[in-house]
Amino acid sequence: MCRHLAWLGEPRSVADLVLERSHGLLTQSWAPRRQTRGIMNADGWGVGFFAEGRDEPVRWRSAKPLWADASFASVAPVLVSRAVLAAVRSATAGMPMDESAAAPFTDGRWLLSHNGRVDRSVLPARNDAESVCDSAVLAAHVFAEGVDRVGETVRKVAALDPGASLNLLLTDGSRIVGLTWGDPAGYLVEPDGVVVASEPWDDDPRWVDVPDRHLIEVTPGGVTVTALES
Repeated sequence: MCRHLAWLGEPRSVADLVLERSHGLLTQSWAPRRQTRGIMNADGWGVGFFAEGRDEPVRWRSAKPLWADASFASVAPVLVSRAVLAAVRSATAGMPMDESAAAPFTDGRWLLSHNGRVDRSVLPARNDAESVCDSAVLAAHVFAEGVDRVGETVRKVAALDPGASLNLLLTDGSRIVGLTWGDPAGYLVEPDGVVVASEPWDDDPRWVDVPDRHLIEVTPGGVTVTALES
């Protein structure tokens, strides 16, 4: 199990989005409030974002706990972007513990984070997966089948592994696509953008829950939430 968030809107610093919230990802790395499996997310972290003048996203990933990375904390205030995806990791038992297994994963266009677990044996191996961990292999399948078909991809995987938790967040810098399968999520509309997260980063009453088995899409035009067929 992991915790993750995605931001789309006016430029904000990575420190603002990841480190400085009262119950943001930094706090969730040791004290998540809505996590149903695992009690900490200390097996690594990752941040991906889109920089002006660059088509491909950039990433900073680590196998350390987020609270233990002083270098990132010193640089995060000057990393600014309109689209950010970040995650803290609680590794599935038996999965690698190196930074290549930390989200977000990418195909060069999209960033993807997986919050949950899936039996890797139900996923055919892919040479383009960034790691042999379950989340990276799942990401490679989502990229290969197309983000616009992510609901269909998740339903197929869930049919093969009914106990899987397949909560996803993706962004290509112009929109966010999120999917809840196994756990709910939430989103907050701010004057300058929208954040979607596995759990709220504060106690603001404007947070809106996204129920399990729903798809959320955020564009500059607004937020759409639709139920997924079982």
